[in-house]
Amino acid sequence: MTNDDGSVQDAAAALAQAKAAAAAAQAAADAAEAALAEATRRAAEAEAAAAPVDPQPVASTQPVASTPPVASGPLSPAAVDAVRAGYDFAGEALQMGALVNGEALADVQVRIPLGMVARHGLVAGATGTGKTKTLQGLAEQLSAAGVPVFAADIKGDLSGIATPGASSDKLTERTRGIGQDWKSTSFPTEYFTLGGLGTGVPIRATITSFGPLLLSKVLGLNETQESSLGLVFHYADAQGLPLIDLADLRSVLSYLQSDEGKGELKELGGLAPATVGVILRELITFSDQGADVFFGEPEIDTADFLRVASDGRGIVSLLEVPGVQDKPALFSTFLMWLLADLMNDLPEVGDIDKPKLVFFFDEAHLLFNGASKDFLSAITQTVRLIRSKGVGIFFVTQTPKDVPGDVLAQLGSRVQHQLRAHTPDDAKALRQTVQTYPVSEYDLGEVLQSLAIGEAIVTVMNEKGAPTPVAWTRMRAPQGSMDPTPATDMQATVQASPLLARYGTAVDPDSAREMLARRLDAASAAAAQAEAAEAAAAQAAKTEKERLAAQKKIDAEYDRMTRQSQPRRTTTRSSSTRRSSKTPMEQVLGSPVTKTILTEVMRGIFGNARRR
Repeated sequence: MTNDDGSVQDAAAALAQAKAAAAAAQAAADAAEAALAEATRRAAEAEAAAAPVDPQPVASTQPVASTPPVASGPLSPAAVDAVRAGYDFAGEALQMGALVNGEALADVQVRIPLGMVARHGLVAGATGTGKTKTLQGLAEQLSAAGVPVFAADIKGDLSGIATPGASSDKLTERTRGIGQDWKSTSFPTEYFTLGGLGTGVPIRATITSFGPLLLSKVLGLNETQESSLGLVFHYADAQGLPLIDLADLRSVLSYLQSDEGKGELKELGGLAPATVGVILRELITFSDQGADVFFGEPEIDTADFLRVASDGRGIVSLLEVPGVQDKPALFSTFLMWLLADLMNDLPEVGDIDKPKLVFFFDEAHLLFNGASKDFLSAITQTVRLIRSKGVGIFFVTQTPKDVPGDVLAQLGSRVQHQLRAHTPDDAKALRQTVQTYPVSEYDLGEVLQSLAIGEAIVTVMNEKGAPTPVAWTRMRAPQGSMDPTPATDMQATVQASPLLARYGTAVDPDSAREMLARRLDAASAAAAQAEAAEAAAAQAAKTEKERLAAQKKIDAEYDRMTRQSQPRRTTTRSSSTRRSSKTPMEQVLGSPVTKTILTEVMRGIFGNARRR
């Protein structure tokens, strides 16, 4: 239908004209594109005809249509030479593996300078792509170079580093193909557990040293609650109240909400009862989950992670955490505490030939999930500054996006195993990962999805601090066992550890809970004494008042009896000749003995008899 003025018909005509114009424009664009392609082809043919004949052609041996996609390789000879030169270091280096260029090239080794391990790194990849074995291989080589290692053994797989590996035909074929001289070897290992849950030397920390930031992260507090918790820690430090375990912190919180302690923080703004209630509830829940065993004394000395064995190899310290897999935020935050403690205790050493310790932070995404701004800032600062203490950190996670940008920017080495793009979020993560790599001949969006298990895209810092070429690498195989070490062997290692005698048994020293209990007892005793003194004073005043009242009545009764005892007398003489004389009754009543008798009689009347 149309309006009387025909406006709909005009609009339809305009739309038809617009469509026709668009079609014409598209046809013109197609024609221009075809002309450009034809011109490009003719120019290429002319250039090829004018070029001198190459006696050893490389790229022209295959027609363009049959050239395989870049993702499946091979790299050009120039690119291979660039990789070979980029990883040819003069100093000591860790062997990562061999370049894959269609097949593994045993003569093109991918390495990382030992001194650059302290510039931190990232090992990423989907589940089951070989991250754990890469971590084990790096830890083995670091130990062999005399560098102590600390790593969290989330699933127990890393414990195999303490057991010699088993050879097989498949393993031999792989290692020969990448130029690895594989030998079955075990490495010196120490097992640790959080609070003694599991097999290992117990690791404990005091609440005071753990601090409000890390504790807030574990408890899931918001920024307001985190600030309030910081105020509680400030008060405990100022009052000399050691916070050893969760019971100490609960005691301080309860005290600051009591009548005796609520005025203690008045000048600092005080604590909102609702906030204290939330923190106390979270602490109780945390304790019910078994976290009490993680806090206490003796506190671990992080210097014990920097030891080397008698043969000069670095000791690999494994934190066995299968028993706390349901508390991922707890163990990840504990690892952050260990790093912070190391940074506080270790001296500045600057750039050194090899690290004093390398710290592998597995399941790193658990550390950053839901973290406050202050917590993320503290992590970034720790990562930035701990390098100068000679400590290298490798974050191990699934995708680089799990690590905040400020932290990721501090990581010099990248080992990226296969990524999957099965969901829109996965595809987005893949694109973001590709954008973080240097330019190369690889189509990384395709390569990262086609990597085999045990292969990775690698780029590290060279000895001058510049990034090395991106290299598709077949990683070295661990020399220790790829299976977990038997539980009996692990237990025997723990029992033989010299650290067990120092940290094996928990102690309960005098701390905030006991000190506040004594303070409250003393306050209660003082209040009771004051109350008793006040009651005694009140009773004494009452008694004195009653005594005065009784004495007044006695005096009044005495006067009355005195007046009644006087006889009537008539005046027979004039006033000038009148004289007074006391009768015998008056003399008796006026004697001291009579007054004493009357006083005793009256006291008996008022119930105020002398106490025995």
